[in-house]
Amino acid sequence: MFIAVIGGSECSKKEARLAEEVGRELASRGVTLVCGGLGGVMEAACKGARLEGGLTVGILPGNSRHEANKYVEVPIVTGLGYARNALVVKSSQAVIAIDGEFGTLSEIAYALQSGIPIVGLNTWSLSKGGQVDNSIITAHNPVDAVEKALTAAKKGGDA
Repeated sequence: MFIAVIGGSECSKKEARLAEEVGRELASRGVTLVCGGLGGVMEAACKGARLEGGLTVGILPGNSRHEANKYVEVPIVTGLGYARNALVVKSSQAVIAIDGEFGTLSEIAYALQSGIPIVGLNTWSLSKGGQVDNSIITAHNPVDAVEKALTAAKKGGDA
């Protein structure tokens, strides 16, 4: 199973703790963590996963594997800039979004367009035509986020 963790390349200590706990929880369940490979939420999630012995994949925007945070075990160099966001999402069976800016929002959109379940933990909320859009599955804590992502991924049939 491959689950993406997305979020800002800069984040608060609170979001870093949430991301690290998500990474630990994914690894403890034997899930491969996919991310954009840089700092912030991505680094914290990878750190948590590696501390639990999990596999981490970083799909990098630039041209050097040296851009990857030190917890990425498998760096994938793309040279695609933000276009690599589509690869992060499409490589996963579900996505967990933590915090994030517009790059994270683009990954959320890619997931929704592709029918890939997205779980949100302190991240974006959506509305359309003045009505709340519940396409992002809301999680209340890291364990809840992982459980919801795994359940949604298994329902997707690609598990």
